[in-house]
Amino acid sequence: MKKILIAYRLHPEGLKDLEGKYEIVLPQEKSYFTKEEVTSIIHDFEVFVPNFSFYTDKNIIDKATKLELISNYGVGYNNIDVNYATEKGITVTNIPNSTREPTAEFAFALLLAAGRRIGYYDRKLRTPKGVSWGVYAECGLPVYGKTLGIIGMGRIGQSLARRAVASGMNIIYHNRNRLDTSIEQTYNAHYVSFDELLCTADYISLNAPSTPETYHLIGEKEFNKMKPTAVFINTARGNMVNEKALAKALKNEQIWAAALDVFENEPHILPELLELDNVVLAPHAATKTMEDRIAMSIEMAQNIVGFYEGTFAISRVN
Repeated sequence: MKKILIAYRLHPEGLKDLEGKYEIVLPQEKSYFTKEEVTSIIHDFEVFVPNFSFYTDKNIIDKATKLELISNYGVGYNNIDVNYATEKGITVTNIPNSTREPTAEFAFALLLAAGRRIGYYDRKLRTPKGVSWGVYAECGLPVYGKTLGIIGMGRIGQSLARRAVASGMNIIYHNRNRLDTSIEQTYNAHYVSFDELLCTADYISLNAPSTPETYHLIGEKEFNKMKPTAVFINTARGNMVNEKALAKALKNEQIWAAALDVFENEPHILPELLELDNVVLAPHAATKTMEDRIAMSIEMAQNIVGFYEGTFAISRVN
């Protein structure tokens, strides 16, 4: 019987496809195993399941002498040294389907919250000073009729575009490769250069994958190109944005607002961001509903079953 080590305590409802066929070890009395705990026991397992914040590096892989599969509990896989896993003959999978709609949903919620200043109003109304009820005081920005620029028009980017179009927004996007015309027509989306997107979009959403090439993709130079009324949204990965440059751009009103669900050094947040009123912050919560987290577990488990039994299609990343 193959042995599976799961780094995070997952709800048993999402692991039913594994029951009786695999030996499962996961935390029982706490939420997660530490890296040290994983390193000390992983040598005995064929399958490892890290979550999106657990970095599976060369040291762990070297200790995992029986490892055949890393079934990641997340769509992004920058938390895994995929190249080294490939070198060692270890398959890596991710979960793109169960994460698509909730992430797009949350990205659009952040867009609305930042543009319409929902978080700001809520915070200020709870203080003794409150917020101005004046006709023109402390206004937000409209969404209807505005242009959303999507950086990374993959599964999540397209699901975000569907929501934005339904709300009357115009879509421009930038990808490594232009999409088929039929997909563009679905969202009435226009392919533009990276610089044109930065310069012309009213809202900019980062939805590209994290790779060595996209590290600090958005920094001081890019913020300088954005409109002073631009709203920046990141639900991709924190290391794709230079957070110090973002904080500076927000503080100096080079851009109007930002909304972030991911950070460069999670769970730590840059202190400068915590002090600003024009940024909405969330704790990597795009898929954080019980239904979505269970669906993620099911997709992760089906990758394992598919790998060994062929009964499910698997999402390989190497």
